Amino acid sequence: MIKKCLFPAAGYGTRFLPATKAIPKEMLPVVNKPLIQYGVEEAIEAGMDTMAIITGRGKRAIEDHFDISYELEHQIKGTSKEHLLKNIRSLVENYTFTYTRQKQMLGLGHAVLTGETLIGNEPFGVVLADDLCEGEDKGVLAQMVEVFAKFRTSIVAVMEVDPKDISKYGVVKAKEIENGIYMVEDMVEKPSSEEAPSNLAIIGRYILTPDIFSILRTTKPGSGGEIQLTDALKVQAQQNMVIAYKFKGRRFDCGSVAGFVEATNYFFQKFAQE
Repeated sequence: MIKKCLFPAAGYGTRFLPATKAIPKEMLPVVNKPLIQYGVEEAIEAGMDTMAIITGRGKRAIEDHFDISYELEHQIKGTSKEHLLKNIRSLVENYTFTYTRQKQMLGLGHAVLTGETLIGNEPFGVVLADDLCEGEDKGVLAQMVEVFAKFRTSIVAVMEVDPKDISKYGVVKAKEIENGIYMVEDMVEKPSSEEAPSNLAIIGRYILTPDIFSILRTTKPGSGGEIQLTDALKVQAQQNMVIAYKFKGRRFDCGSVAGFVEATNYFFQKFAQE
């Protein structure tokens, strides 16, 4: 039903300097896989087969990762390490990866708009790779696809956060219509704890309907002088409906050093038990 997933991956990753001076933050490994591969695998689990990646200068490593490396495969062919490339080779052979560049860093809304030529006129998923998610019984995007099948409208993933951290997020004002499913009335980008309309914060998983592109084209710069996706979603909520979905699972903020270390420890323990 939803076949394409957009990955905004043009940011500089300044919180991880100097590591990200020459390496895209999306390629930082959590145990033995780069962050963006976790997101791609989550999209595939949700039934998506085309990955639309928004890159920028210095991001060639992402394209190289999702490509065949003949020299490397030749070097390890027939050795005990050959199986280590089996998973990524399967992704490369069975799924489509498309790319375009975001020439200026003008916010998440601008990054999504840049992806219009890759997406076309159809609903699509969005994954922010530095939000690494682990679903309970199924991935977060797969959960959201089920919600989309019922409501057929844009969906944002939300989680409850401590009021002291609320200023780091976009926050929804919403009315619960089913268990864990909310109709969005308003959104506020990075409010203070006093101004926040709730403790439901938006994380880096979305399903968007294609009318978001025409809205983004007329969206004025907002918080931080950037084109905010939350501003466009607010318009969608007023014109039609936007759903906030409180997902079942765990999210790691791998855009921060502390969250990245937490994710690494968690997945190391998980892999050690398998």
